[in-house]
Order: sequence, then structure tokens, then C-alpha cells
Amino acid sequence: RVQILSEAQVAKVKQKADSDAAASADAATAAAAAAGGLPGTPAAASATAPAGGAAAGVELPLESYPLQALVSEPVKPAFPCVVMSNSVHAYISQSDKGELVIGAGTDAYVSYSQRGALHIIEHTLAAICEIFPIFTRMRMLRTWGGIVDVTPDRSPILAKTPVPGLYVNCGWGTGGFKATPGAADLLAHTIAHDAPHAINAPFNLDRFRNGRLIDEAAAAAVAH
Repeated sequence: RVQILSEAQVAKVKQKADSDAAASADAATAAAAAAGGLPGTPAAASATAPAGGAAAGVELPLESYPLQALVSEPVKPAFPCVVMSNSVHAYISQSDKGELVIGAGTDAYVSYSQRGALHIIEHTLAAICEIFPIFTRMRMLRTWGGIVDVTPDRSPILAKTPVPGLYVNCGWGTGGFKATPGAADLLAHTIAHDAPHAINAPFNLDRFRNGRLIDEAAAAAVAH
């Protein structure tokens, strides 16, 4: 049974002291600031994974970067696919409303600012216009930014933690939205069996200690 509390900030994760290791497996509870203690296995969401890990006393090897995107004025259907280029590091698609949806990689510095740097947008648009000169006359309507958590090897962490009953699914960088269905299924398996599935077994926290990093940066056009 899962209880979902939206808009509830995770303040801390309580652990009951117990000498019996078997009993301590069910001893962790997630505490939300706006709603009392939650019994059972905690699966807590945080705006940034490092903050959520810190609440449980778990140091996660993550850095947070701004990620920007922008859309153009709407036009008639002209671009029926998604194009992503690793050479110029940009992607573009067209929404159902006719807007061109454009983006690139993260800013080059660690920050919690959701504004991002202007030169990133300039570089992104220059890259798109280099690939598709026909879009040089398009006008941009709006831009926005968000924060993404990135691991040292640019691959996610989907695993158990040293805290009994606490599991993490984080560090997806710029590709988490696309991976959500598969990640949720693997996280559910990990929680139900208290052990990882064969697919997410390599995506553990120990890899940052033993050096078994996952080098998948070249497997897609952007880090994931």
C-alpha cells in the first residue's frame, strides 16, 4: 500500500535504534513537514535529490545544474519528428500547438538558479540555425529553466541506500522524464524484494566507491 502526499516537504527520515538487524529493516519512516510520521517503507520525493539524501543522513554523489528550454511562435506543421545533434548539442521538435520546442545541455556551472545563462540560449539557437537555416526567421516566445541532478558518470542511481527501508531513484540528469516508466517499474521491484532487478543492479551507490562507473555518455545524444 502506497500513500502519496503531494506538496509535502521531506524534513527528515527517522530511524529507530534497534540491535536486532532483522527488525530494523522496517524501522525507517519518512517524516514530512506538513504531515506527521508515515509508517512503512519510505519513498520520499525531494526537489533535489541531495537535499532528500541529506535528510536521511545519506550523502549522494550528485551535483545540481540549471537546464534551459525555449519555444518559438506557433507555425503550421513543418517538423514531424525530433532531431537531436550531439555535434552541436541541441535538440528540436514541434508541439501540437505549432511551437518549436528547443533545448540543449545543462549550464556549465553548479547552481540552484532556474534562470540559467543567456549564452547557453544563444549557443543553442546558433546550433539550431546551423542545422536548419529555414528557422533563422523564427521568433522565440519564452524560455524557462529547471534544476537537474547529475552523477559523476552521468548515469542514474536506482538502488537501496545504507538506511534500511530507504531507496533512491535519482541522478537522471536531462533524461529522467523519458525514463520514468521503466525506472518506476524497477524501483517497485527493488522495494518489493529489497534487492535490485538485474537491469538496475549496476546503477547502485557502491559503484562510486569501487570505481565501477557506468560510461554511457556516448550512448545517447545527451547525458542520461
